[in-house]
Amino acid sequence: MDALLLARIQFGFTISFHIVFPALTIGLASYLAVLEGLWLKTRRPVYMDLYHFWSKVFAVAFGMGVVSGLVMAYQFGTNWSNFSRFAGGVTGPLLAYEVLTAFFLEAGFLGVMLFGMKRVGPGLHFMSTVAVAVGTLISATWILASNSWMQTPQGHEIIDGRVVPVDWLRVIWNPSFPYRLAHMVVSAFLATALMVSASAAWHLLRGRNTEPVRVMFSMALWMILIAAPVQALIGDQHGLNTLKHQPAKIAAIEGHWENRPGEGVPLILFGWPDMAAEVTRFAVEIPRAGSLLLTHSWDGDIPALKNFPAADRPNATVVFWTFRVMVGLGVLMIVLGLWAAWLRWRQRLLDSTAFLRFAAVMGPSGLVAILAGWYTTEIGRQPWIIYGLMRTADAVSPRHTAGQMAVTMAIFVVAYLFVFGAGTLYGLRLIADGPAVDEGEHPLDGGPGQPRQPMRPLSAAGATASIDLSREVRHGH
Repeated sequence: MDALLLARIQFGFTISFHIVFPALTIGLASYLAVLEGLWLKTRRPVYMDLYHFWSKVFAVAFGMGVVSGLVMAYQFGTNWSNFSRFAGGVTGPLLAYEVLTAFFLEAGFLGVMLFGMKRVGPGLHFMSTVAVAVGTLISATWILASNSWMQTPQGHEIIDGRVVPVDWLRVIWNPSFPYRLAHMVVSAFLATALMVSASAAWHLLRGRNTEPVRVMFSMALWMILIAAPVQALIGDQHGLNTLKHQPAKIAAIEGHWENRPGEGVPLILFGWPDMAAEVTRFAVEIPRAGSLLLTHSWDGDIPALKNFPAADRPNATVVFWTFRVMVGLGVLMIVLGLWAAWLRWRQRLLDSTAFLRFAAVMGPSGLVAILAGWYTTEIGRQPWIIYGLMRTADAVSPRHTAGQMAVTMAIFVVAYLFVFGAGTLYGLRLIADGPAVDEGEHPLDGGPGQPRQPMRPLSAAGATASIDLSREVRHGH
């Protein structure tokens, strides 16, 4: 392994940890805003019970997302200095806009959201929750604008060997940006819904059939039923956009090496693209189905990998399978939503053990699909770091050795597994505890909106009054 490959692996490793947490914060922030809005409208305690429960998980995910994101920012300067020097005129301002518009908004209202339940009025607290949710969406917008520009760059000129933006609207609204933003936001909602439904299914399988568990299970399954098919439609449009602007990526995803006149493009379900032999081995395919999906014609052709020089081809072996992992999990999500709708219609949603187990197993599938999708997108862009403008080999810092990169990579692996492994285990423990219910089951842990645990035996005398006051505030009295 040379320094370039190790730098790519290091960045891939750190971004794989990072992307999981922002995806959860995007979904959970919007979910919390919905829960608090429903509580304000109906005054049903169950919505506030769920709000308190998931706000703790949100706080853990938000903290780990911030920490993991800082490391990536430093890597642009340490490992990818040539990229920063060449494209910093575009990527730097976009990331600065994200901090100024999104991160400040989230940070400014996060404290009120997590710790201000009994210190501000219900309306102001709800506004704080909505502000945090909007902040996560704005953050995703700027990050996706920057990454999409690297996929489909426009609105710039190259002056003295550096990219100079000349039209910010064209830079931001580049051809792939709308599809990629919609795809990412919906995937975050799906990943969160799958995690919530899996948590509820796990508690139901353990016999904890409480109102908060039933409500969050029902809400999550409605979201999966709606969002999974919508995501499939967005993904189809995103694929057509990629075919137009990055045909080599689509050819690699399809494992498509050459066009044969009159035969159309088959849809290869499974196989093993061999980069050296320039063939997809063990292919299981549907004749002409690729043409129907990608060109909407029976015998339409798409650019094949052999149409591109070998040095300009992405690694088809990797992206072929990462794409199929993402699509396969997406199909299972649609199945989960439809199965839930059928059981709901038959009034057996909570009675099917097989369905509950399936929902529990599907819990991490949304995050796995996000990772698979990002691997497809980023590895499929290779050998370009900015498509058509700058090769990845030209973007790496010039004086790093393979030994130096190997040492820092080892440090990252140990530190990340320790820090984020502990944070993930803590978050899973919170989920395993389950939501408390209004009738006296709230843990006195001093968490967001909760009364504090008495520290001395005699001080417990005032705990009951504190709990009663907390209930009065939550019910709006």
